[in-house]
Amino acid sequence: MVLRDASILIVDDDPDVLTAARLLLKSQVKEVFTEKNPENLRSVFSKKDFDLVLMDMNFNSSINTGNEGLYWLRKIRELGSKASIIMITAYGDIDLAVRSLKEGASDFMLKPWQNDQLIQNIKELLKKRTGRPAVPATAKDAGGLLGHSEAMQDVLKKIEKIAPTDANILVLGENGTGKDLVAQAIHQQSLRVQRPFIKTDVGSLTESLFESELFGHTKGAFTDAREERAGRFEAASSGTLFLDEIGNITLHQQARLLTVLQNRQVTKLGSHQPIPIDIRLICATNVPLEELANEKRFRKDLIYRINTVEIILPPLRKRTGDIELLARHFVKQYKEKYFKPNLELDKRTIDKLNHYHFPGNVRELQYAIERAVIMSDGEQLLPGDIVFSPIESREVELAKAPESINLNTLERNAILLAIEKNNGNITKAAKELGLTRTALYRRLNKYDIE
Repeated sequence: MVLRDASILIVDDDPDVLTAARLLLKSQVKEVFTEKNPENLRSVFSKKDFDLVLMDMNFNSSINTGNEGLYWLRKIRELGSKASIIMITAYGDIDLAVRSLKEGASDFMLKPWQNDQLIQNIKELLKKRTGRPAVPATAKDAGGLLGHSEAMQDVLKKIEKIAPTDANILVLGENGTGKDLVAQAIHQQSLRVQRPFIKTDVGSLTESLFESELFGHTKGAFTDAREERAGRFEAASSGTLFLDEIGNITLHQQARLLTVLQNRQVTKLGSHQPIPIDIRLICATNVPLEELANEKRFRKDLIYRINTVEIILPPLRKRTGDIELLARHFVKQYKEKYFKPNLELDKRTIDKLNHYHFPGNVRELQYAIERAVIMSDGEQLLPGDIVFSPIESREVELAKAPESINLNTLERNAILLAIEKNNGNITKAAKELGLTRTALYRRLNKYDIE
């Protein structure tokens, strides 16, 4: 099911929340209904069933105070509704939200939600209602995993084989190739499909947040720990945990993660009570495996633990014939979103796309098509409508082979590249170049680099 055909019910005793959610969704879906009093749900569902329900975890009702969300979740299921249910919860209700997943909720989100994330979560849940496999080669809405190329067919076949197992998976590939789509596809074709799929970008977690976010914490475990909180491992219980950007975590974080995976249990910060975990682990990184294997940067024993099977996603430039297929898919997606039903790709535009190298991969193609659809005036997407990212173009220019092999020129260009790559951070640039900060500053003076 697509978003525009959906009927959605929002249940919350806060009229401001109901108004905000209704305004957000009314232009995106077929119907939006709101209900302030959950005690009216029996009457509401007797008149109509819904594709999806957004429901608060706490109401002013005296029924089962503190567990109202769970109570009304059970009531909706008792009424025979097959609606997907997203529980809306405050920070302190995380444990209740995790319990709701075990009792049949489809997902949960924290208040205040991010609008884009809420809509994306709704889209993903509605897709699951169609009952189609997530990534068949002919799927119409498999996004970045669409592909007739031999390289993508190999990936799709591998997913089909490994998805029903509980093997830990490591997904490798450049930025923008669709590693998160692979993780979702594996979950959707696994035996855990009815259980939670929890994604965390571990590469963005600081040392102080890493353990709290993944393993949870008790009340008072640290200064801002006002409530006990379940971590991502516990939230993914019986389901799939996807750890993105695994190649960017520190050695200390690697050691903590390895201990959890070996013992199959987590201990919350501030507690000594271990909690058993039952998850299917999928990790992803854009760091090449041979670089991960360098034990100075990444523990080999952790690589073996997370890498029972690896899937390598090919860059778009190596997926012969897939660019047109993906471009047409994105045009179809965005002409519906932006109400331009007659818009089509001009043949010259397809030629332009096929002759571009796409350093940003499928993500860059997707954004280029979306921008072109938004800015187009006619019923044909012409070559001039396609504008490629200057960010990606700059990175390609920096990575080109040097015109000179003079040693001083090579060293100067290497320094410029390292500084550019690390956004002007001298410490990181020096580390990448294998120099001390002092040595790098001497070279900056030598080459008159400001």
